Amino acid sequence: MKILLIDDEPFALKLLSHQLEQLGFVDVISREHAADAMALLEFGTEAVGLILCDLQMPGMDGVEFIRQLVRIGYVGGLVLVSGEDERILQTAEKLSKAHRLNVFGTLQKPVSPEQLRQVLNKHPLRAAARAARKTYAPEELWRAITGGKLVNYYQPKVDLASGAVTGVETLVRWRHPEDDLVLPDQFIATAEEHGLIDELTRVVLTNALRQARIWQDAGLHLRVAVNVSMDNLGSLEFPDFVARAAAKAGVPPTSLVLEVTESRLMKNPQAVLDILTRLRLKRIGLSIDDFGTGHSSLAQLRDIPFDELKIDRSFVHGASRNSSLRAIFEASLGMARQLGMKTVAEGVEDREDWDFLRAAGCDIAQGYFIAKPMPAADLTGWLAEWEARYGKLVASTT
Repeated sequence: MKILLIDDEPFALKLLSHQLEQLGFVDVISREHAADAMALLEFGTEAVGLILCDLQMPGMDGVEFIRQLVRIGYVGGLVLVSGEDERILQTAEKLSKAHRLNVFGTLQKPVSPEQLRQVLNKHPLRAAARAARKTYAPEELWRAITGGKLVNYYQPKVDLASGAVTGVETLVRWRHPEDDLVLPDQFIATAEEHGLIDELTRVVLTNALRQARIWQDAGLHLRVAVNVSMDNLGSLEFPDFVARAAAKAGVPPTSLVLEVTESRLMKNPQAVLDILTRLRLKRIGLSIDDFGTGHSSLAQLRDIPFDELKIDRSFVHGASRNSSLRAIFEASLGMARQLGMKTVAEGVEDREDWDFLRAAGCDIAQGYFIAKPMPAADLTGWLAEWEARYGKLVASTT
C-alpha cells in the first residue's frame, strides 16, 4: 500500500517515514506542501491507500486539504496529525467524518511509535471504497411498509451494576428484494419527508409489542424501546393508539419505552408537550435519545417528563481517555441524577468504555461491546453467551 505523508516540517516527515518503515511500511512518499500532494493524488498514476496529513501548514492548510479530498472523491484512509490544541484536532476529525472520509484516527505531535501503531492497527489498511448511498422512491417504501417488508432487529441494554439484561432497543430494517437488509438511515428521512412516518412507526411499534409478549410468555420480561420521530408527535390521538396497541398485545405499558430523538425541531411544541405528557400519564416510558446532539436539549429536559436520558455515543466511546468527552458525559450524568432519570450510555464499543461507565455510576449500557442488533430469534442464544461473558468480566476485575 502506498502511503502519502504531508507536513511542512522536513524533520517531521523523516521521523514519520522512519517509524512507518519500522512497522513494515516501505512504500512511503512525502510532500512538504499540500498543493503538491493534491496534484499527486489528482493526476498521479498510482493510487494512495493512506494519507497522514498535518493540519497546520502554510498555503493550503489541513482543513482546506480535507475539502479537496472530498472534491476528488478520495476513498483511502486518512490520519490527521497536529501539534495544535487537542480540541482543534478533534474538530477536524469530526469534519472529515461528516464528509464521509475514511478517518483512521488522529495523532498528536510529537508522534510516538506506539501511537502510530495503535492508529494503524485499528483499521484495515486498504483503500475502503465507500458504497454509494442508494436512495429509494417513496412509492417503493410505501409498498414495503404495507407489504410486510419491514423487520425489527433488537439491541440489548444491560444493567452496568449487575450485568442483567434489562431491555432492548427496536431497530427497523427493510428486507429489500435486491439490496438485502437496508438500514433505517437510508429510508427514515424519506418517510418523514413524504408523510409515511406515522404508518412506518405504527408497524414497527406493533411488531415490537407482539415480540415483547412472546418474550413475556417465555418468562423474559424486557423493557422494549421503540424510536419515534418528532413527526409522529403531531397527532393528538397517538397516545391512545400506543395504549391500545400495548393492551391488544397484552404488554403492560410500563414495559414500553418511546425513544424521542431531539435532532429535529418541534413543528408544534404545544402539541408535542400535550402528547408526551399524556403518554407518561399512561405509564409509558419516555427516553430522550441522542442527548446533547440536537436542538434545545436543556429546554426539553425542563419541559418534558422524560424518565430516561440516553447519552449519545459521540460522548461515550473514548470518554475515558478524552477530557472533553469525559466532562460532557459526567455533566449529562449528573444532570440526569438530579432530575431522577435513568441514564443509558449508547455506543459502548470496548472494555475501556465498559469499565469507565461502571466507575462513573451510569445505569445502563448499550453498544457493540455488549451485542450488535439481532433478530428476535437470536436473543435467547445470545443471553446464554452474555451470562458467560459477564462472569469473565467480573472475574477479571476482582
